[in-house]
Amino acid sequence: MNDLHLRRADDFDVAALVRLRDDAARWMLAQGVAGQWQPGELDEDHFRRVMTHGEIWIAEAADRPVGAWELWWSDEAAWGPRPPEAGYVHRLMVDHGSAEPGTGRRLLRAAERRVAEAGRTLVRLDCLAGNARLNAYYVANGYRVVGRKTGKPQPGGAPKSFTLLEKALPSGGEG
Repeated sequence: MNDLHLRRADDFDVAALVRLRDDAARWMLAQGVAGQWQPGELDEDHFRRVMTHGEIWIAEAADRPVGAWELWWSDEAAWGPRPPEAGYVHRLMVDHGSAEPGTGRRLLRAAERRVAEAGRTLVRLDCLAGNARLNAYYVANGYRVVGRKTGKPQPGGAPKSFTLLEKALPSGGEG
């Protein structure tokens, strides 16, 4: 798994990001996870909009996209107004057909390092409240449940309820 290359996504990557998101949605549905993501919910314009106020990172192996995540610097819809102390990870996506096991964990750690590099001390994310498996995944990766947000607006869909999780970053920028 040493050949994983991470870089900021750009306009040339938006079609690949839509494919990664749709493939991840189909994988979830095949695993019996309903209500999280649906194929076709997000289009290229969604990812272009995120790039204007946040960052999107893409992971490649053998010159093929195998994962990505969005990194926002605020998230008032889920967390309300907050001081600039955190980075907010959204849409952590892995291509389960080609990514090696552990890729999602590596992407999460890379996001944590990026947040630390920006001088923030917390990483926050939200997870569909009803997705027990994914909530447990984040807890197992050092996140703690700090609240719940009901009725959070969703791009391309109806509002949903989410578990709010955060992780304090160690001093010195290690994630």
